[in-house]
Order: sequence, then structure tokens, then C-alpha cells
Amino acid sequence: MGWTIFSIMIVLLLLGFPMMIPLIVGAFVGFYSLFGGFGQMETMVQQMMAGIRPASLIAVPMFIFAADIMTRGQSAGRLIDLVMSFVGHLRGGLAVSTAAACTMFGAVSGSTQATVVAIGGPLRPRMQKAGYNDSFILALIVNSSDIAFLIPPSIGMIIYGVVSNTSIAELFIAGVGPGLLILFLFSVYSWIYAVRNNVPTEPKASWGERLMALQKALWPLGFPVIIIGGIYGGIFSPTEAAAACVLYAIVLEMFVFRELDMKGLYDTAKSTGLITAVVFILVGAGAAFSWVISFAQIPQAILSGIGIDEMGQIGVLVVISIAFFIGCMFVDPIVVILVLVPIFAPVVNSVGLDPVLVGTIITLQVAIGSATPPFGCDIFTAIAVFKRPYLEVIKGTPPFIFILLCVSALLIFFPDIALFLRDLAFGD
Repeated sequence: MGWTIFSIMIVLLLLGFPMMIPLIVGAFVGFYSLFGGFGQMETMVQQMMAGIRPASLIAVPMFIFAADIMTRGQSAGRLIDLVMSFVGHLRGGLAVSTAAACTMFGAVSGSTQATVVAIGGPLRPRMQKAGYNDSFILALIVNSSDIAFLIPPSIGMIIYGVVSNTSIAELFIAGVGPGLLILFLFSVYSWIYAVRNNVPTEPKASWGERLMALQKALWPLGFPVIIIGGIYGGIFSPTEAAAACVLYAIVLEMFVFRELDMKGLYDTAKSTGLITAVVFILVGAGAAFSWVISFAQIPQAILSGIGIDEMGQIGVLVVISIAFFIGCMFVDPIVVILVLVPIFAPVVNSVGLDPVLVGTIITLQVAIGSATPPFGCDIFTAIAVFKRPYLEVIKGTPPFIFILLCVSALLIFFPDIALFLRDLAFGD
């Protein structure tokens, strides 16, 4: 049955159907095969509803809505100007600024694709004018957006937390260390690139200009204060922090910056509704599909075939990293999390791995896969936003993918990179 389901799904994908269709059809075929007819189809509906029932999922549309409002307003531009004023004059400073701006915007949006749009749009022309090769620029933007998947609020971590029943607050703070490490390594590579290619530096901003940029960015910097300070100060749950972010974004862009009117807010809400509908259909279909393959004992057969039960913790983490990395090279990250997390959950528990560490590694692998050929979703976002051919977008990605994979290896062998702040905050 397993080969039949997966063969049908692959055929549907190759025919160009959106990912929700192969998932629903795969679940449908599985239920039909397991129960010998349509008599138990209500169970499939129940599993789909159970997948979207957790209250924590309310945070997903909230963070998407807040990110969309900020992208249409001035928040992203003010954060870019702040970073540029401090590091833009250094060798490779414009590239470092781009990576840092992606990190800062990730700390208020949680979305890799929103980060590509918000940061890539204004900074790509500036980098081209400064003498950077376009393939390097595109690769930097696409891969720096991965940091948004790790720095809280991370939509990927929310989905993982719901599926694995892991504390979202702990996952959020565990992503900070790896995110900052990636930013540092990208900055080093950007400096090396600028030196080797003799890229000229930007004019140095005066302290007056820096203070002005900081003053303008104070309002947007309130987002991470609300999210991180609110959650770890015991004021908000992650879901409540998401709602507070939406309110703050509306007040900021409509009443403080006066960049958004009621029509703009309506259009933004409509766009968020469409994205949320797709996400929740994927979540529901993924829950039903995961139930089918678990009921049919397919994961157990696959994992026992590779001997994962006999591996230690490091071996299990390596297998998990490879599986999620490869999966996201072909399929939407949310789908990969929904399908694979339940498969590996029994093994993670049996070898005594910390689910927060596992979630951080999975989130990083999902982010890497999203920016990796052939079908990483961030690649196609960049193609659509920048209107550049596929080969040009992926040409400069190998060095960045190598850096990200090195960070993955460091997380496996030195888990305190992720867990130090978690243990400090929660006293574990």
C-alpha cells in the first residue's frame, strides 16, 4: 500500500498539482485501502479537523498578518537603514547589512518568504550599484532569509511545536543561538567575497546619522521586545504575543507612520486570509496523511529497514537532518514537518533526545532545504520577486548551503549552541 500511495503522490506532483492535492489524495487512498471502502471516511475528516484544532496554530495567521502589514509599510525600510548606518561602511558592509536586516526582519515576521520580499526588494538594487555580482546578491538574500525561520517568531517552530507537543516558547529561544551563528558566518563570508572581488565600501555614516536611524527604527524594534520580552517575561503566551504584534503593526503603520489606510489594511487581511487558508489545508491534510501512514505501520517498516533503532543519539540526529533536508528540496516545508515529525517521534523518545534540540535542528534543515535546488520554495519566491531566471538565482548558493550545513553539524555535536539560552531561561 505504501508504494501505491507514494507513487500516486509523485505522479500528481509531476503533473503540477499543488501539494495539498497529493496529500489529500494520498490520505484518501490510504483510508480506502485500510478500511476496504468508503465506510470510514468520516475518520479521515476527523483527523483533518484534529490537525487544525490546536489553539497554538492561531499564532500562524497572526504572525503572517503582522509581517504582511510591515512589508507594506515603513518598518522594513527603517530596520535596513539602522543596520546600514552602523556596518555599511565596512568591507562587505552592504552584504553584512543585508544578512543582518534579514535577521532583524525575521525577528518580527517569522517568515522566510516575507523576508525575501521585504529585504530583497530595496537592498538588491543598492548591492548591484555597489558592484556585487547579482548571483551572489540573490544567493545572499535567499539564504539569509533562512535566519527568519530560526529567530523567533518562527512559523516552522510553531508547526513543529504543535505536531510534536513541544513548548513553543522553549523552541523560540533555542533558535536564537543558531540564528546569530549563521549571521556571523554569513558576515565573514561576505567580507571575504568583498575583499577577493575588490568591492568598494559605502560612505561612513556620522554618529548623528546613526542616532537618527536609531530613532527612526525605535518603533519597529518594539516588535522583538513584544515577542521575546512578552513571552519570557510571563506577560504573553506565544499566541497572545502574535495577536499583540498584529495590533502593534496596525497602530504603527496606520497611525504613527500613516503608511497604511483602511483599504490597504483590507487588502493585507485578504492576502493573509488566502495564505492562511492554504497553510491550514496543508496542516489538516498532513495530519490525515500522517495518521494513515502511522496506522499502516509504514514509518516503522522504513526506519527498521535502515536500522535506526540501533543508532545512538548522534546517528538519529544525522538521519533526521538528512531526511528533512532532502524532503524540503522537493516539498513545502510545512508539509515535510507534518509528515516526517510523527515518523521520527518514537525514535526521538526512545533514544532520549531533547525535543527542543530536535525541533531546532529540524527547523534549520527545513530552512536550508527551502533555499536549496531543485525545488526549494524560497528560490521560486526570489524568481517571482526579482524576475530572474532559475539558474541565475541558484548559481551563488553552494557556499551558503555549505555554511548552513556546517552549522547543522555543529548543532548535532555541540547542542548547547541551541540549548544554552533555553536552559538559562527555563532553568532546565
